[in-house]
Amino acid sequence: VRSLLTLRFITITVFNASLQPGSMDKVNSSVVSEFVLLGVSSSQELQLFFFVFFSVLYMVIVLGNLLIILTVTSDSSLHSPMYFLLGNLSFVDICQASFATPKMIADFLSEHKTISFSGCIAQIFFIHLFTGGEMMLLVSMAYDRYVAICKPLHYVIIMRRRTCTVLVMISWAVGLVHTLSQLSFTVNLPFCGPNVVDSFFCDLPRVTKLACLDSYITEILIVVNSGILSLSTFSLLVSSYIIILITVWFKSSAAMAKAFSTLAAHITVVILFFGPCIFIYVWPFTSYPVDKVLAIFYTIFTPILNPIIYTLRNRDMKIAFRKIMIHYSRAKKISERPIIVRNSLY
Repeated sequence: VRSLLTLRFITITVFNASLQPGSMDKVNSSVVSEFVLLGVSSSQELQLFFFVFFSVLYMVIVLGNLLIILTVTSDSSLHSPMYFLLGNLSFVDICQASFATPKMIADFLSEHKTISFSGCIAQIFFIHLFTGGEMMLLVSMAYDRYVAICKPLHYVIIMRRRTCTVLVMISWAVGLVHTLSQLSFTVNLPFCGPNVVDSFFCDLPRVTKLACLDSYITEILIVVNSGILSLSTFSLLVSSYIIILITVWFKSSAAMAKAFSTLAAHITVVILFFGPCIFIYVWPFTSYPVDKVLAIFYTIFTPILNPIIYTLRNRDMKIAFRKIMIHYSRAKKISERPIIVRNSLY
């Protein structure tokens, strides 16, 4: 009888405790199921403008880089290592612009800008996969230019198709290792309270700050990981460009001018891509107002600048573009003619 009375007392106590106000809220708030993204701007008047502006930019990014991929694959004169790597760079740029930009554009028309916890982790995964892969791809392109300028007689032997394929695979492998290591630091962090991210996507430094424990060691590990990859690849790029310029310096002024013209596009892309990345991820846990602008720059503006820089300064690409335009314009004219005239032409 005493045991039954004790059991009944415990049951009533637990039931009464469950009915206390705020008890269910504590249970529900123990784990964050979604994050709130503040977006690019809180101004309601600018939302429609940003929607149109970034929609046009995203279309230009996708169409411009797809045009480069189509040109490189369809024109036999561009079947060389440099343009093979350029086509892969365009593919990475499309992926990099697509991991968060469509979500950001849709949020301009939404009052509640939220993202699920799994969606947030996916964004972190893809941004580090694509940025890490692009860094190594830029190093591969610099190596291609180094072999072409400093060892022209061995270029065909060294930069075979197999070598280019291996370089691309290494780029993706480095990006994968980089993003998995970043996720290993953060995926198990407890999020039990704040869930507001002051960005238009789940930026890793800003998400880590929301963890409900002292994340100082995690922050240091993230800085070391990102810093090693960013600074090491940037140092390799700068060193390769210096070696190339020193090599052609002793040949002739004409060779120097040609080399500088070839490297100008590469150097421009490297500065525009690595500048924001190094600023944000080497000193990531000090918030500056310019951080959001830099995040927009390397996720949206760099992918749109790559096709512009590499095509407008490249004579072979411009010639290939003209060939494609002439080919498709002729095909269109022939398709618009009557069937009898079309058959006589064939």
